[in-house]
Amino acid sequence: MTARDQVPDGAATVWQRAVRARERADREEQLADKHEAIATETRTELHFRMAYIHRTTAARHRVTADLLEAHAVRTAEWTRRGGPPPLFMTGVAEACDTASVAVTLIDADSNQLAAAASDEPARHAQDLEYALGEGPARDAVAALVPVAASGTALRARWPGYGPAIESLGIGRVVAVPLQVPGDCVGALAVFDPRSATTDITRFVWVADALTRSFILGRDAGDGLLGEIDHRPEVHQAAGMVSVQMGCHVSDALELVKARAFADSRTVGEVARDIVAGLLKLG
Repeated sequence: MTARDQVPDGAATVWQRAVRARERADREEQLADKHEAIATETRTELHFRMAYIHRTTAARHRVTADLLEAHAVRTAEWTRRGGPPPLFMTGVAEACDTASVAVTLIDADSNQLAAAASDEPARHAQDLEYALGEGPARDAVAALVPVAASGTALRARWPGYGPAIESLGIGRVVAVPLQVPGDCVGALAVFDPRSATTDITRFVWVADALTRSFILGRDAGDGLLGEIDHRPEVHQAAGMVSVQMGCHVSDALELVKARAFADSRTVGEVARDIVAGLLKLG
């Protein structure tokens, strides 16, 4: 019996998407083989380039299919056993050989718009970066290249963020920009991959699949990233603090972040208390 045979109707839609992704990968591989054969015979640079494009596109579709299949199987298990619904980000973490990953989405000015995490350590690490204004996702977005640090380099590179995530038990982090030509929409952060020698190329492929298939691609907005936090209460709280203290909204937002860090709470928790009238700053 195949994994597909074990998936009940509740996960059928996700599984069908995985099948389509594999079919697209197969078509791209066939096109790559065709161009490669022509390039080998004619030594034409254009066909070498086309073979490379089709081959890399096929690889992206295969990673997409892997993520969808893993989520379909997990959804099927949840349908049978109940409990909390599975998070798509859990499968992203497994693809990166870890338990903890986070995705951060940004606007044109590199302000954080939304976030999603696989588990609590990743969520807290992501929130620390948001509160402190320094960390791997920000650097990956700024430089448009993967960044990685561990041990003393973690503390040296990010004097506030480094010690803070070490207190969460995280000793290594890798971040990869989520980008397409001419644009960057955020970053994928991977915390404590199980192998110290994990090839960052794998994270790049996962980031590419997330960007092109789930964030900007044909299946964007399909609900698989439905657990993403768009931080509406944070911005609402900043607006309230701005009015209460007579300061600019951007300054009010920094006050909310600072209070969260000082209280060892998430920015979202502090924001909810402010909106509910349970907490006033100043």
